[in-house]
Amino acid sequence: MLEVGDQAPDFTLSGVDPDGGAVRVRLSDLRGQPVVLYFYPKDDTSGCTTQACGIRDEWPEFRETGAVVLGVSPDGLESHRKFSAKHALPFTLLADPEHEVAERYGVWKEKSMYGRKYWGIERSTFVIDVDGALQHIFRRVRPKKHAEQVLDVFSI
Repeated sequence: MLEVGDQAPDFTLSGVDPDGGAVRVRLSDLRGQPVVLYFYPKDDTSGCTTQACGIRDEWPEFRETGAVVLGVSPDGLESHRKFSAKHALPFTLLADPEHEVAERYGVWKEKSMYGRKYWGIERSTFVIDVDGALQHIFRRVRPKKHAEQVLDVFSI
C-alpha cells in the first residue's frame, strides 16, 4: 500500500481536457508542479458530480496552489467529455478502463452494496509534490468536503 513519502507511481493515460479535447497525460511530465490526482467511481453520478463540482466551485483557490488537478475513473473518453461539458469542469479527466492505474494506487477494491459484492473504485485522492512524492493521501473521500480538505493541504 502506498504511503506518504513514496514516489507516486508513474502512468500515461488518455483523457479529456476542459475544452473537450483529447489529451495524453504522463504523470512524470508534470514534475515541478504539484498534482492533485483523484480517483472516482463513475461520471455523472450524484457523489462524483458533487466531488467534481466542489473542485470546480473552488477553482480560483486551486489555481492559486499551482496544482494540476486530474480526475481518474474507469469511464471512457466520451463519457468524460459529456460529464466535463455538462458541469463545466475546469480540469482534465482521465480514462482508466482497465483500472491499471487504480490498481497501482491501491484504489481498485472489492465493495459491497445491498449484499452484492463487486469491484470498483474506492474514492481516494493523492496530493503529489513537485518532486513526484506523495505528500498527502485521502482514502474513502467524502464528496462534499473533498475540495476543502485538499485545499487545506496547500495551506499548511
